[in-house]
Amino acid sequence: MQALYAFELGGGDAEHIIETWLKPNLAEDPAGLEFATSLFLRVLGCAESADEIISSHTTNWDISRIALIDRLLLRMAICEMLTFEDIPPKVSINEAIEVAKRYSTSKSGKFINGILDAVLLDLQREGRLKKAGRGLIGMDSIRDRVAT
Repeated sequence: MQALYAFELGGGDAEHIIETWLKPNLAEDPAGLEFATSLFLRVLGCAESADEIISSHTTNWDISRIALIDRLLLRMAICEMLTFEDIPPKVSINEAIEVAKRYSTSKSGKFINGILDAVLLDLQREGRLKKAGRGLIGMDSIRDRVAT
């Protein structure tokens, strides 16, 4: 999230963020660096489609009015849901909520939870979630909610 924040504020040079923020901060954790770089690049790649999804769930509320950290967390969670088949959707949602509670406003956790729960149901209903292995955890309860 911090790398995405730096990218947004710094004018958008992904390679610079990877070299100056991700690599130095995760030098001791090669697996963490690999995941963080992958997530960072994937979120950048799916930001436009994630913003469309967010906008469809925030009627009468322009996406630019959503706090930047909340918007970045929503993008990250949606990107994880769509492109990381081994991460369970509920893990993505819970992580976004916890980070929001720590770094954003007092109401951000509830806001993010509400948006992401609705997004998850829509993605499931539309058949856009491709989950395998660990990513299937918790999918039965989602399928039950969609079926009703």
